[in-house]
Amino acid sequence: VLYNGFWRRFKLEKNFPEITGRKIVAYFNFETAKDPELVVKVALSAVSTEGAVKNLRAEASGKSFEQLAEAARTDWNNELDHFEIEGTPDQKAMFYTSLYHTMINPSVYMDVDGSYRGLDHNIHQAKGFTNYTIFSLWDTYRAEHPFLNLVKPERNADMVESMIKHEQQSVHGMLPIWSLMGNENWCMSGYHAVSVLADAITKGVFSNVDEALSAMVSTSTVPYYEGVADYMKLGYIPLDKSGTAASSTLEYAYDDWTIYQTALKAGNKEIADTYRKRALNYRNIYDASIGFARPRYSDGTFKKEFDVLQTYGEGFIEGNSWNFSFHVPHDVFGMIDLMGGEKTFVQKLDELFSMHLPEKYYEHNEDITEECLVGGYIHGNEPSHHVPYLYAWTSQPWKTQYWLREILNKMYKNDINGLGGNDDCGQMSAWYLFSVMGFYPVCPGTDQYVLGAPYLPYLKLTLPNGKTLEIKAPGVSDKKRYVQSLKLNGESYDKMYITHEDILKGGVLEFKMSASPNKRRGVSVQDKPYSLTNGIN
Repeated sequence: VLYNGFWRRFKLEKNFPEITGRKIVAYFNFETAKDPELVVKVALSAVSTEGAVKNLRAEASGKSFEQLAEAARTDWNNELDHFEIEGTPDQKAMFYTSLYHTMINPSVYMDVDGSYRGLDHNIHQAKGFTNYTIFSLWDTYRAEHPFLNLVKPERNADMVESMIKHEQQSVHGMLPIWSLMGNENWCMSGYHAVSVLADAITKGVFSNVDEALSAMVSTSTVPYYEGVADYMKLGYIPLDKSGTAASSTLEYAYDDWTIYQTALKAGNKEIADTYRKRALNYRNIYDASIGFARPRYSDGTFKKEFDVLQTYGEGFIEGNSWNFSFHVPHDVFGMIDLMGGEKTFVQKLDELFSMHLPEKYYEHNEDITEECLVGGYIHGNEPSHHVPYLYAWTSQPWKTQYWLREILNKMYKNDINGLGGNDDCGQMSAWYLFSVMGFYPVCPGTDQYVLGAPYLPYLKLTLPNGKTLEIKAPGVSDKKRYVQSLKLNGESYDKMYITHEDILKGGVLEFKMSASPNKRRGVSVQDKPYSLTNGIN
């Protein structure tokens, strides 16, 4: 018999103050004969009812709906005012909508008095920083957080501090993986908060290096977090222990490189040496006979029946080996060697963008649809986002300029179905904004942005320090998509990257665009972006 407690003395189905359940309906009656307009103010708090009332009084008391709407409009105009662009109405709508998307999450998570509910569900006080939540880090470490480092560094610094507080409140001693509202939901793989910390430190946005390094090392050494014990022992995650063994090994290796970089900044040679070795663990899952990443078992053997195009059951998460094998952003020259050398590497990139990927390889994958594909390149899901820029390390960097415009045209349209995939808390939009400007943070944790080509004829960014960066590309179009030459503040510039420091100085990037590529530009070794090694030999 279902136990009903002693509430049978009440009518439980109607107007019972403690009623709960998913099918409850509530309504209010108001006398509107005299005044047909009803104004309702709602306040939220993760701390207490009292906190919600305080928030309402501080932010909405004495203000009409029109006043609050106008204040929100003014705030958003101020945010969007960092950029001034020239382009068609559709291009402007796409650009400013994307900018808006990058400013939604992560979001502030505390009351007006600085109190917030932490990961341990106790109430904490944010002292000297604003606490944030919604950290979709598998997505956002790639471009969203680097974008905030560039345009909103003080906010990203607060986000980093929020992540460190998360680690200190964590029973596991771990930085967030995918956290929201004082909860960790453990979605996706890697421990990519370490990348966000490293990138903020490298770019001078966050200065508490020792505290950050402690949190990074703690996060990366929890033995029971997926595959970490085996990864530390074997140098890879075995497929018999994890269904995402190959992709997680690649992700951990990059994350470990960011810890290596931070240890160098902290002057800690012991930690730096340890994590430099771990950063090379990606080598352990490349099968030289096929030139692709391939999962291995605990006994060291590679998975036997293996399809580099299949997106499930092959040891990779939300992607296939053909895309994920390019996920070594910290050691591109080493990756090129493992994939068979530069000629083979370029052929594989070419084939990735031009192939037809049969539907059978993704039809049951909720994160990959035909709309998010350019050939076999999966733009609608994050692991591939840096791939178009990898030509910069080869003798054919101009191919980046070709494919970027193809991706921008196909994946970003001013339409209700105009985004080629889930925006994932601003990552898709941040990729768009960087690529429209003509550069992208292929390897967060370095101070370099790899150059592509501008999408618009003119763009001006007002930097946080008050200086401006103008990006000029007169006549750029689908036909004139190639960079013939580039000048930085009037001087010829042939490197395939630009540094964060150079951007913060402000000035003018002037691209001369052409309908045909300049195949001599940016091909010398000194013009190439960062790579941990010069190759595997």
